[in-house]
Amino acid sequence: MAIDPKKNRDLKEVRQRRYLARDFDAMRSTLLDYARQYYPNQIQDFSEASVGGLFLDMAAYVGDNMSFYLDHLYGELNYETAVEADSIQRALINAGIPINGAAPASVEVTLFIEVSVKNPGDKDPNIDLLPVIREGTSFGALGGIKFTLVEDVDFIVSPNKDGNYVLNPKAEKKIGRVRAADGKTLTYILAMKGVAVSGEIVTEVFGVGSFLPFRTVTLQRSNVTEVVRVFDDFGNNYYEVGALTHDVVYRNVANTSSDKTLVKDSLRLIPAPYRFTKSTTLVNRLTTLTFGGGNANTLEDDVIPDPSEFAISFPYSKTISRIPVNPEKLLTTRTLGVAASDTQLTVIYRYGGGLNHNVGPGSIGSIFSLEIDFPKNPPANEQARIRNTLDVTNFEKAVGGEDALTAEELVALIPTVKNSQERIVTKEDLLARVYTMPSNFGRVFRAAISPNSNNPLSTQLYIISRDENQKLTQSTDTLKTNIRKYLNTYRMISDAIDILDAKVINLQLKFTVVLDPSLNRNTILAEILTKLQGQFDVRNMHINQPIIVSDVVNNIFTVGGVISVDSVQFTNISGTVNNRIYSGETFDVKSNSRRQIILPPIGGIFEIRYPAVDIIAKVVN
Repeated sequence: MAIDPKKNRDLKEVRQRRYLARDFDAMRSTLLDYARQYYPNQIQDFSEASVGGLFLDMAAYVGDNMSFYLDHLYGELNYETAVEADSIQRALINAGIPINGAAPASVEVTLFIEVSVKNPGDKDPNIDLLPVIREGTSFGALGGIKFTLVEDVDFIVSPNKDGNYVLNPKAEKKIGRVRAADGKTLTYILAMKGVAVSGEIVTEVFGVGSFLPFRTVTLQRSNVTEVVRVFDDFGNNYYEVGALTHDVVYRNVANTSSDKTLVKDSLRLIPAPYRFTKSTTLVNRLTTLTFGGGNANTLEDDVIPDPSEFAISFPYSKTISRIPVNPEKLLTTRTLGVAASDTQLTVIYRYGGGLNHNVGPGSIGSIFSLEIDFPKNPPANEQARIRNTLDVTNFEKAVGGEDALTAEELVALIPTVKNSQERIVTKEDLLARVYTMPSNFGRVFRAAISPNSNNPLSTQLYIISRDENQKLTQSTDTLKTNIRKYLNTYRMISDAIDILDAKVINLQLKFTVVLDPSLNRNTILAEILTKLQGQFDVRNMHINQPIIVSDVVNNIFTVGGVISVDSVQFTNISGTVNNRIYSGETFDVKSNSRRQIILPPIGGIFEIRYPAVDIIAKVVN
C-alpha cells in the first residue's frame, strides 16, 4: 500500500534536484524549472525585469562563481593543469626539482707573470719570488661581466723530499727579457691555468634577535648561484645542506700524499650542527635561507626529544579541562640544526648568470681584485713588481651560462625527476653518484658494476682513471677513499660496495689489406690508420666492453681504395717493450674469443696504449 505524504504529515515530500548544471545559463534554466514546479503560486513572473528574474540571476551567479573556483582549485592540485605560481612551485618542491636562477658560465683562464732569475742566464726563475694566486681573485670581461677564480693557482709547490720549494710542473715557462750585452736571460714569463666562474660576489649582514626556530632570511639579489659562506659574530660557520636532517657535510682538504698531482683534494666528513637549507621562489627568483630549530643557548642531552616532557601534569587538582598541546615544541631540537640568537649573520654569496656570460675567447683581460701570496716572502719591491706584471686572458669560450628555466620548462621535468631519490638503489643510481662526485676529489674516467658471486648483498664497483698523458691508469688510494666516503651516505644500510681496480688489457692490432694499385698506397693507409685510431680512442672504450672484429673490418672497408681485408689479428702486449710501458695484465685473446667477438675479463677494459705504433698495417698484392 503506497503512503501518501499529503495525508501523513510526518513525511516530507521528496523534491527532485539535479546537480549537472555547471555554468550560469544551465544553472538559471535549472532553477527556473525548479521554481515553476515547486513554487507555482508564489512567483509567476520570471522575466529579466521581474523580482523573480533577479532571484534566479543572483542564485545562478553565485553558483557559477562557486563552480568556477571549485574547478580552479581542483586544477591547481595537478601540475599539468596548475596555472598559479604558488601551486606550480609546490608541485616542483614535492617532485624534488630545485628552482634555480640563471646559471653562471665557467672558463679556463691563463694567468701570466714575469719573474726574475736569481743569476743572469739561469734556466729557471727565482723560486723565492714565485706567488700563489688565491681563489677569489676577480677578472673583468667585455660587457662588464665579472669572473672569479674558484681555485688557487700555485706557481710554486710545497717542499719536495729535500725540503725545497720547486716550480710547479704545470707552469709553462717562456723566455722573457734578455740582456742585450751578453744575451743572458734576466726574467721568465710563466703561464698557468685556473678555472673562473662568472657572477659577482656580495656580502649581506642580517641582525638576529632572540631565539626563533627555523628562522628565515631572504637575500636581496636574484639569481643566486652559490652561497659561499655564512657565519655569525660568535665564529660559528653555517653549512648548506639538502635538508635540516642532514648533520654532516663534505669538506675538501688539500691532499698531501704522493698522488696529489692526480687527486688534488681529500674528502672528509665533518659535523654540521649549524646548518641551513636554500630555496628559491619561482616568481622573482629570490633566495631564502632557512636555519635550524634548536636553541644554541640551551643545554640538550637527548638526541631525540622525549614527548613525555611536553605532557601536561595537574598536581593538586581533581578536575582538568581540555588543554591543547603545541606540537611545534617537538621540533625545537638540535637534531634539526642549531639556530643562533642575539648576533649578526653574515652571508657571502655569488649571483648572476645567463647566456650572455658565455663570452668568447680573449674577452677576459682586466683584473678587478687580486688575492696573491708569496710563500717565500720576498722583498716588498719584488712583490709589487710581480703584481704589476700579472696578466690574464681566456683562450677558449666560456661555457655553461644559461638563462633561468621558465615555469613551463620546470614543469616538463616533473615526470622524469619525480621518482628520483637521494639514495643508491639501482645500478644507475650508483654510477650517477660516482660520475658526479666533485672533480677536485679525483676523477673517475670509467666505472662499471658487477654482482658479487660470494655475497648477494655486495656489489663490485670497478673504476679506472687517466693520467696526465690521457693513458689509462689505476685509481689512487686517495681517490678510492674519497669515493668510499662519498658513497657511504647514499648507500642502503644492508648494501656493501667493493671498490676494485679495473684490469687494463693492452692490445696490438695487425691487419692485412689488398689495395687498389691505381691509387696512392700511402694515402689510403694513412686514412685507414686514422679511422682505426679514432675507433680505439680510449674515450670510446668502456669497462666490460667487448671488441667485435667485424666492426674493425667494416671500418677499414669504408676507406676508398680498399679491395679486401685479408686478416685482422689482436694480440696482448704487456710489460715494457722498446722503452714503452704497458699494463702488467696478461690476456689470451684466442681463448677469450667467441665468434669473432673478443670478451674482456670481468672488470676489464681494452686499450691500444700507443696507437701510432701498435696498429700495424700490411699490404699484399
